[in-house]
Amino acid sequence: MLRYTLMRLGVFVGCLVVVWGAVYSGLAPRGLGDSNGLWVVLLALLISAPISFVVLRKERDRASIQVAQRVDRMKAGLDANRNQEDVADDAARAQGQTS
Repeated sequence: MLRYTLMRLGVFVGCLVVVWGAVYSGLAPRGLGDSNGLWVVLLALLISAPISFVVLRKERDRASIQVAQRVDRMKAGLDANRNQEDVADDAARAQGQTS
């Protein structure tokens, strides 16, 4: 997941540099008043989202599989703990009934 996040951040930074260059060279419009920095960041976000969606598809799928496996392991661990508690409880009840 960290790898995907860093790759996504890299795509955003690349888009930010390209948009910043385009705005300051006059190829893209400037923001109104003092909002130029915000305009550049928002435009870079808007451009980087679909690029990341297409370019990082395999990495996103790999990360989602890892997250799903981790969740499954956690669920299995919780079920095992629950079963151990049930066995101990059943044993204690059985011992109490025979006394």
